[in-house]
Amino acid sequence: MTSTLPLDAGRLTGRARGALLVLCAALFLDALDVSMIGVALPSIRDDLGMSTSSLQWVVSAYVLGYGGSLLLGGRAADLLGRRRVFLIALGVFVVASTLGGIATSGTLLVATRFVKGLSAAFTAPAGLSIITTSFPEGPARNKALSVYTATGATGFSLGLVFGGLLTEVSWRLAFLIPAPVALAALIAGLRLVPRDRAAGRSAGFDLPGAVALTGGMLLLVYTLVEAPSQGWGSARTLGSLATVAAILAAFVWREKRTAVPLIRLGIFRNSMLVRANLAAMALAAWIGFQFIATLYMQQLRGWSSLETVSRGTSLRPARSAASAIGAGIRNARRQLTSVRSPPKTSPSEKPVAPVAV
Repeated sequence: MTSTLPLDAGRLTGRARGALLVLCAALFLDALDVSMIGVALPSIRDDLGMSTSSLQWVVSAYVLGYGGSLLLGGRAADLLGRRRVFLIALGVFVVASTLGGIATSGTLLVATRFVKGLSAAFTAPAGLSIITTSFPEGPARNKALSVYTATGATGFSLGLVFGGLLTEVSWRLAFLIPAPVALAALIAGLRLVPRDRAAGRSAGFDLPGAVALTGGMLLLVYTLVEAPSQGWGSARTLGSLATVAAILAAFVWREKRTAVPLIRLGIFRNSMLVRANLAAMALAAWIGFQFIATLYMQQLRGWSSLETVSRGTSLRPARSAASAIGAGIRNARRQLTSVRSPPKTSPSEKPVAPVAV
């Protein structure tokens, strides 16, 4: 059970604001890390002597760790304790960022990116769960969720700007600068993040389901990353996709029969949830676009990292994404706080709201 953060006449107290700041800092760094590295890729390639095919793993390794372990991270937070999982994962982020900043080989850099993806897969669900269980239901929780999600959108958008500025000095700063920020958040979190009681073994844990889902997702992401170079119709790609389908089918079969499923499959009857997940998958295509656009602008056009950002070409998709997410957050907040009367939305917000949130 999690202790509820104190409020003052329905308003957040100093400790509640501090805890929210720690959670937002972790999400901001995770979002920042996704987009900030893109601008530094050409400099990383030249400094570490990486080929273009191996360079894309600097981006893909993060996606592999994050996408393959996100659901496992959420379940681990429930069983081991949200606070414990959040703080440990944040500490792992500090170590991985530091090692990435001093890496002397592409292999070590890719490994640190994978570990940072794993870290984000545990801090993201744990942080969100801490908010929903520590802030009382009502305006306080709605405000905390609004600030939390807006922070993530802001970090993703500002990552390009920070990446360009830091890479102009050294690409290593893009890895090293987040480390002390995360360390400060970790130290503050030890005091401010409320304690909770882990569910422990009594709650049960679907270990076969966790292994099947994590393995299937890791293999799926790996297959999609390697498919362009191996060929979409190659035996290796088709065989990997067939293996993924078999593993995920076994996972669904397991979840329907276990008493403690990792995912309750009934949630997919919620059409808004399905649309939101499909939209998130579409938005993830921005990562691939950023990789190609950065190499084009810096390698073929001869722009520096600062010119890549300042000329604004690479910022437009990020600005559009941030605007969409921001519109969705504002609309969701009105829906949460206005129960009797439906919120009024502008025509531009209607198709965005259910998707961005």
